[in-house]
Amino acid sequence: MDCIGFICEPEHPVFGAVAERLSARGFDVQFLRPGNPVARADIDDLAALVNTTLRPESFSALRYADRVGVETWNGFLPTTALACRLVALHGLEQVGCQVPTVWFEKPDHDYIARTRYAWDGMPANSDEGDFYQARVREEPVEYKYFAVNDGRETHLRAIQVRSEVSGLDHVISEETVEVTLAARVRELLDRFGARALCVEFVESKEGFYAQAVDPAPGFTGTGMERRVADSIASLTTIGA
Repeated sequence: MDCIGFICEPEHPVFGAVAERLSARGFDVQFLRPGNPVARADIDDLAALVNTTLRPESFSALRYADRVGVETWNGFLPTTALACRLVALHGLEQVGCQVPTVWFEKPDHDYIARTRYAWDGMPANSDEGDFYQARVREEPVEYKYFAVNDGRETHLRAIQVRSEVSGLDHVISEETVEVTLAARVRELLDRFGARALCVEFVESKEGFYAQAVDPAPGFTGTGMERRVADSIASLTTIGA
């Protein structure tokens, strides 16, 4: 029986349900606690390793899995590259997205302070960052495009969310997928060799701007559990 390892809490609202679906299909599922080092022997026994967090322990596990030929979702390269905010913005620009202007010194314009790496979260002082990204819309409403490839095609879902002061997002509604944005998200996923990602868009008078990428999306509020399960299953021999 193929065993799939999840670097994830068993109670995760989406990946917990995905694991149940895979178990019902005949897979053995093993949960690996986020933040804890993953033993190489545990990885050696897996048919696939699924990562859902941006933590140093996860990166080490993905790097080792890629090196020894254990299938990964997502791999070390797409996860770490797209977690570098400036790399992600450059990638978005290369596939045709409008991206906000970036400064390394505080500008006179309205801005959002950013850390270099997504795993560092938001700056402790919201006014000081490693770089400064133009704020292109005042309202805290974003459009998140979730993409997942099941080994045959890439599926997308768009939702509208409102960012809260706590850093959590409140899902407002499901949105109609805009064809041009969807094509650019698909191309970004393909270029980086990722299985799943989320691109965050905001709308201004000049159109949509892509302002961030999440290479370890949680898929909360998307209803894509079956698509995610199909994607993970396709990594293995019996799921291909």
